[in-house]
Amino acid sequence: MKKLITLMLVSLIGLFVTPPYVDAKKQIHSVIAHRGASGYAPEHTFASYDMSHFNMNADYIEVDLQMTKDGQLVAMHDETVDRTTNGTGLVKDYTLAELKALDAGSWFNEKYPEQARSEYVGLKVPTLDEVISRYGTQAKYYIETKSPEVYPGMEETLLNTLSHHGLLKKNQLKKGHVLIQSFSTASLIKVHQLDVAIPLVKLTDKGVIDTLTDQQLKTLRNLVVGIGPNYKDLTAANTKRLHSYGLLVHPYTVNTEADMRRLNSYGVDGVFTNYPDVYKRINEEKKVK
Repeated sequence: MKKLITLMLVSLIGLFVTPPYVDAKKQIHSVIAHRGASGYAPEHTFASYDMSHFNMNADYIEVDLQMTKDGQLVAMHDETVDRTTNGTGLVKDYTLAELKALDAGSWFNEKYPEQARSEYVGLKVPTLDEVISRYGTQAKYYIETKSPEVYPGMEETLLNTLSHHGLLKKNQLKKGHVLIQSFSTASLIKVHQLDVAIPLVKLTDKGVIDTLTDQQLKTLRNLVVGIGPNYKDLTAANTKRLHSYGLLVHPYTVNTEADMRRLNSYGVDGVFTNYPDVYKRINEEKKVK
């Protein structure tokens, strides 16, 4: 049913949208830090983001968004706090103050003792506003609207935050300083209706890429600048097909050197990875050759 709804929405895109502009397509093999350097530090914390941005020089910081009871956008992958904090329950049932009282780092030390660090204990869940304030407007952000159907007004709040920080200015968008991604076509359409200039990326579930018809790809490119498929779906042939429609190809989540090299050989434009240092090293090796 989810795939059917996605395809139906794709078929409607061409009725009322115009393509965004972005020079992000000039980037080659973008290093997208998946939840930060989440292979080394607790995901969606400043420890993880700092490592990916300052230490590893990733091209993009990926930020998954959830929304609190009092309407604050926070960096968290899951709808619940159970997996990545010492709390339980839905993010939407917490106020920001209540969420800030949780420990968002100790779980990582317990799950990955070989990567454990004492400074991870007591890490806090950051807001989107705090993330942008920390890294500034020269950093690049790859932001996902997670479960937007759960959070009415998420897209408006997101754009207000980006605008407040000056990230919706034409030069910022054209240089690819902000990309907004989602599995929800409806959410991407809403963002596009609010600001046609924002570059968007359509995430696809495993198995979807090869079900998209030529007509659906033609209409989809009127909405998005790229596709984010499950990396296991990609082949040299379907990567070439997506490129033929002018779409960036950013597969998720690629964590082994073998897969990184294989996908680069297909011509992908970048990957989401928990190990941005590894993908960056592979790309730099290619430059030396």
